Amino acid sequence: MGVVLVGAGPGDKGLLTIRGAECIQKADVVLFDRFVSDEVLALIPDSAERIDVGKSAGTHPVPQEEINSILLEKAKEGLNVVRLKGGDPFVFGRGGEELELLAENGIPFEVVPGVTSAIAGAAYAGIPVTHRDYASLMHIVTGHARENNVPDIDYEALVRAGGTIVFMMSVSVIGGICKGCLGAGMDRDVPAAIVESATTNAQRKFLGTVGTLPELASENSVKSPAVIIIGEVCRLSDRYDWFGERPYLGKRVVVARAKPGVSKLSEKLREIGFIVETGPDVRIEPLEPPGSMLDEISDYSWLVFTSGVGVSVFFEYLKEAGFDIRDLRHLKIACVGSETEKEVAKRGINTSYCPSEYNGAALARGLAERVESGERSLLARAKDGAEDLTRILTEAGLDFDDVSVYETIREPWKIDIGDLDCAAFTSSRSVESFAEAAGDSDLSKIKAVCIGERTAATARSYGMEVFVSAEAAIESMVDKVKEVFDDSQD
Repeated sequence: MGVVLVGAGPGDKGLLTIRGAECIQKADVVLFDRFVSDEVLALIPDSAERIDVGKSAGTHPVPQEEINSILLEKAKEGLNVVRLKGGDPFVFGRGGEELELLAENGIPFEVVPGVTSAIAGAAYAGIPVTHRDYASLMHIVTGHARENNVPDIDYEALVRAGGTIVFMMSVSVIGGICKGCLGAGMDRDVPAAIVESATTNAQRKFLGTVGTLPELASENSVKSPAVIIIGEVCRLSDRYDWFGERPYLGKRVVVARAKPGVSKLSEKLREIGFIVETGPDVRIEPLEPPGSMLDEISDYSWLVFTSGVGVSVFFEYLKEAGFDIRDLRHLKIACVGSETEKEVAKRGINTSYCPSEYNGAALARGLAERVESGERSLLARAKDGAEDLTRILTEAGLDFDDVSVYETIREPWKIDIGDLDCAAFTSSRSVESFAEAAGDSDLSKIKAVCIGERTAATARSYGMEVFVSAEAAIESMVDKVKEVFDDSQD
């Protein structure tokens, strides 16, 4: 037990170290800064306490002294404490200050270095901070000083030493920085760059010179987090800019959550450049096991699932009740969607029926054609499951038991649809949740990519412009989102 200072990196989840991820996943308590990305925060276990101690320039909702005290207090309780910091804990991250109180009190600690934006921000803008032909050394400088004072920077020493200069936490004083460099004798035509939200799909890069960079920042309303890079290496940016070539970089998509955990759809979209926002926070609450029905499992001919979560919860019930997988060998399995089918396959079981349409109504119609007289079905699904499934089965005269094995709890959320390019939905409930989050906003301008006709119908009911994926699968959803954006550029 103790405290681990973990550098979360500059934003891209892929830049978090393996050791950092291991520590986060073992944490009982996590204190995190505002620049830690949502994708990294998603690694925090549901069981862990989250404490937001985010600080911005000039605004410290949780003072540093209080952060230090919280770390000490939680560690003394015998908990695994992770202090999650953007970038690297020791590169202008005040990590050393946070360790002082721990060291004084004999609290064991560990430091997991992180990738600093001073290097990663430049790299994601196609700028090598050192290069044999341009710079053999680099300087990392902070433009932020205690109590918002003017930073004490020896510009003459920096200019005299040459090489690449990277300024961190300096957007608000960019004018003073460039003035200081020019005053120390730097040529106003020396190449310079500013990289906003580096390593994320919201990244913006602006190239200029020491003389023009402040105006560029002002004209484009550049905000923190951002890094300023000054030096001849900036000339290489356009030639080496690999990240800026992503075709959908900066395009904003909302993926409305239907289930907890990391969204595969969100991950796929981020890989090709989309800024993806997800919501709401969702958690699954397993309900009481359907004891008597499990005891009567031999009396059923069909086992029906409408989600991968339902599969996981149901088989966990079987495991806890001491069932052997061979006890299900007589059952035929029906499910909705390829993702649910994959969850069934993980148990070494093949599905007998999975409709091409991603909705309960299609599943019910298919079952009505396949379930024979005298066969009994067990539906294991969410408490708030769609009524179409049971209604159609009832109308068909089928014998079934509808069992709620879990409940989906969705936290309230709000979303600004002002500059939203597209929204993606994998269920009718996710559409409804999105509409609730949008409040009184006009949804008629929303391009809604839906995974099936039932979901599409719900989106249309809110006036959205609807596009339906060819298949009920994540890859097909990604293809449809790309198609929507490509068509809008024509």
